[in-house]
Amino acid sequence: MRTDPYPGTLPAREHLPAAWAGTPVLDVVVPVFNEEKDLRPCVRRLHEHLTRTFPYAFRITIADNASTDGTPLVAADLERRIEEVRSVRLERKGRGRALRTVWSASDAPVLAYMDVDLSTDLNALLPLVAPLISGHSDLAVGSRLSRGSRVVRGARREFISRGYNLILRGSLQARFSDAQCGFKAIRRDVAQVLLPLVEDGGWFFDTELLVLAERAGLRIHEVPVDWVDDPDSTVHIVRTAMEDLKGVWRVGRALATGALPLDRLARPFGDDPRDRDLADVPRGLARQLVGFCAVGAVSTVCYLLLYSAFRAVTGPQPANLLALLVSAVANTAANRRLTFRVRGRGGMVRHQAQGLVVLAIGLALTSGSLAALNTASSDPARSTELAVLVAANLAATVMRFLLFRAWVFPDRGPARAADTVSRTGVTPWRATSVRGATAPAPGPSTPAPGPSPASPITPPPGQAASWTTSEADPAPRAPRTPEPEKPVTPPPAPARPQFPARPARQPDHDPRTTR
Repeated sequence: MRTDPYPGTLPAREHLPAAWAGTPVLDVVVPVFNEEKDLRPCVRRLHEHLTRTFPYAFRITIADNASTDGTPLVAADLERRIEEVRSVRLERKGRGRALRTVWSASDAPVLAYMDVDLSTDLNALLPLVAPLISGHSDLAVGSRLSRGSRVVRGARREFISRGYNLILRGSLQARFSDAQCGFKAIRRDVAQVLLPLVEDGGWFFDTELLVLAERAGLRIHEVPVDWVDDPDSTVHIVRTAMEDLKGVWRVGRALATGALPLDRLARPFGDDPRDRDLADVPRGLARQLVGFCAVGAVSTVCYLLLYSAFRAVTGPQPANLLALLVSAVANTAANRRLTFRVRGRGGMVRHQAQGLVVLAIGLALTSGSLAALNTASSDPARSTELAVLVAANLAATVMRFLLFRAWVFPDRGPARAADTVSRTGVTPWRATSVRGATAPAPGPSTPAPGPSPASPITPPPGQAASWTTSEADPAPRAPRTPEPEKPVTPPPAPARPQFPARPARQPDHDPRTTR
């Protein structure tokens, strides 16, 4: 997988201001390869639909994937005749490579793409991008397998599509219903964070993007679409399926080995209601209880196996002590990592020592149960012995969870965050993601804080900043400088070769202007 430097934390979702000026809100990319016949009617139909129905400024970008026919000439002619059309030429094939190139260079806050055959009905375009404009969702996908979808295609493609999505659900635990529909959209700030993590440059690109976004906890909006199969499609189904299966194996292996830094993307937004401190509502109790029960079930099985092994060579009390000691050390380590999400080696020895104290309490319960059983019966059966131990362990498990949560791994909130900063020099997401929270002052181990997640994003030099401001604060905010008393001259804005600047269109020439 990619190991590019992590680009930073995602900002809070913001609704784009209604009074728009400057760059287009939506950039629709149409990847093409040898489509000189279908490109012109596709772009004209798409442009007419957006002009008639879309309330914001838009752009249509033709991404030519190294076509060898007259596609580049058609794209250049469309760019010359239609103001909202741009053309980008790539010398290497690959739909994912084309989308990465155009999306990385685009200045529009909402990015989308669709297939050139326009198999998906364009009436689904506005419902696709509306959740991204409103700030509700991070990605949006068209689904041909949703309940409200209406699809016309052959049995072979239907079988392949449903089989592929079953593979994704079974191997990668994907919850979205349709990974291959060529009708998707993403917010630009989300794309800037996710694109460096996506390795594939072909047909598996958007599937990999969706899997990583879902694993990172981002919100994916699905739109049922009307879809009619294109009988003249040039997609090689068997070869594409094999490449997709290779991609599934690669991504699954990376997720299993922890090669992707998705923990730094999880719940990055400042408007997540799960980050709010509410009275009488324990944070993460349900998740911690489920994780503790899962770890406890495995630990109990291991304990019984160890007890049975040790009991064959020693008495019941030493066997119980040894089995409890080994299983308790493993139980504390597993709960520390999986249940209470404690990372790093800091405090590991203290946690294990506290876990041994909890072990002593469990030992007292189980040993006392065995002593009571031996008092009641001089020679109890082995099955009775195990049944008593299981009941005693259930009682010890409840007490162990309460002690782990309240004493060993307590949620100290800001105190824990400050301790994490002092030990690692990294500010945890919970300390910085709550809207309205004040970032800690920079010290020897903490870097100077950047813009808060709730604040507007500062675009790269040369890109318009109007879309980053909210309706309540329409004026762009001045960039923060280290020394306010000394004026800082910003660097010259680099030109974007893909999207050359054009003069603003006069209102009288706007076909959407109401006369």
